[in-house]
Amino acid sequence: MPETDAFRYGYSVPTVAIDVAYVAGLARLRLSPEEIETFGNQLEQVLAYVKKLEEVDVQDVVLVGEEKGFQNRLRPDRALPELSTNEALENAPQRGSGLFLVPRILE
Repeated sequence: MPETDAFRYGYSVPTVAIDVAYVAGLARLRLSPEEIETFGNQLEQVLAYVKKLEEVDVQDVVLVGEEKGFQNRLRPDRALPELSTNEALENAPQRGSGLFLVPRILE
């Protein structure tokens, strides 16, 4: 078994198993077996680091927006010119009858 950063630095890798090939398929990415292994290992390292961050004491940390004197500054809503149908569909991978065409997800 290869030594990972999680093993080397003494924190445990979360037991979350992520099927990299499945996720890549959802994203319509074609990955080689080597890429799947590499990304799987990198993802394990990221998740192990996040798990390590859970140990940080944040009891006295003030959240952004909750500090004393905070005032939210929002810009006013303004209507912008709308896109024409052709402009909206310009970069669509598939279109028909003035609509976006998407793969069927329900049978």
